Amino acid sequence: MQPRARVLLLAAEDDLAGPLADGLDPLGWGTVTARTVETGERAVADLEIEAVIVDARVGDPQTVGRLKGAAGARRLPVLALGGPAPAADLLMAPPVQPAQAALRRGQLGRAAVTGEELELRRQTFEERGQQLAIDTARGPSRVLAVGEPDPRFLALSNVLEQRQVELTAALTPYTAFDYLHEREFDAVLLWGGEKRAEALSIASGIKRNTRLYHLPVVLYVRSDAEMNLSEVFNRGVADIASPDAPVEETADRVLALSDAFRRHNQVREALEKARHSGLMDPTTGLFTRELFAAHLARLSHASSVRARPLSVCVLRVADRGAVAEARKGGWVDRAMPQIGAMISRLVRAEDTAARLSPETFALALPATRLGQARLVSERIAAVIGCTAFHAGEDKTPFVVEFDIGEAERMPTESPVSLLERAALNARTPTA
Repeated sequence: MQPRARVLLLAAEDDLAGPLADGLDPLGWGTVTARTVETGERAVADLEIEAVIVDARVGDPQTVGRLKGAAGARRLPVLALGGPAPAADLLMAPPVQPAQAALRRGQLGRAAVTGEELELRRQTFEERGQQLAIDTARGPSRVLAVGEPDPRFLALSNVLEQRQVELTAALTPYTAFDYLHEREFDAVLLWGGEKRAEALSIASGIKRNTRLYHLPVVLYVRSDAEMNLSEVFNRGVADIASPDAPVEETADRVLALSDAFRRHNQVREALEKARHSGLMDPTTGLFTRELFAAHLARLSHASSVRARPLSVCVLRVADRGAVAEARKGGWVDRAMPQIGAMISRLVRAEDTAARLSPETFALALPATRLGQARLVSERIAAVIGCTAFHAGEDKTPFVVEFDIGEAERMPTESPVSLLERAALNARTPTA
């Protein structure tokens, strides 16, 4: 079976698009190339395109807007290469490594899905008399600059400060991580200089921290520096800039990453607030059965309108092991709020987690295929299965196992049928 095209490359020539296509396809991001804006619009309208990479030499100032319009209700991230493109979500300077493009595409795609979910969740909550507001207050961008005071690095720092950026300087990795734990930042700028290995270790450390995972990291390094670029991007660097490039252009790229990170955070924070709404299950903070049913109906409709997949997972406490004995003393009931809270923390902000009955939970996963949904349910079951719960004095703590099932929505399928199929597919997870 031919891989499904997920990324549209709009480019009149292959000097930029060719290497990207060759590199993205093996990474699982199937590509299709369009030579004109018109053919690009048709591809976006007819295929389930998740993102567009535009050679800025193609088209005119309306190009990005036309492509986004062709996607209809689906939010379409657009990355521009080689120059400014009005309405693009991110600017990238060539040469762009496939690993870099895949990383940025994945992050922007998830941000698009999160934004769509916020729109739907607002509607669901407003029907029940509650507002779900997003905090759009914008202070100055906060950038952490890490590295020795090299004149080239200082020149970029000065330009960022002239752009009203709140810049914090750290000379060593230890100071940098102290700042990262004490303050909130929108981007990190690393000076490669003669200590590139040290800079990359900082990037890796940031990506290993769950709180900082999405924080964009820019490596500022000479263009003639010998590096394995694929390794650099896989270690967590979002972009590489060189002092050989105009410093204003580099500042634009840093600020574009910072702004995208801030927008995504604002949406995520709004979705997090929903979990503390009075509409939620009071003991777990999850969606109630009725609220979930209403929202799943809205998600199902949006799945059709936006040509996005939708999957549902069901997790039901299994009557195996020590659970039956613990249930007699009411210990399983006492553990349910903690289990529900764990499930809430183990899903993405854009996913909808619900408590359908005292011991049954469900997840609605927008823009998620069946295989990915299986990984989600199995991961949650495994994490909770490693947790021991109190079973009373002089009793051995018990663990909870789940029967799990998943289903991906079929075209025109009703939300009730989708949920029923997920429940009917319930099975014992593989070890």
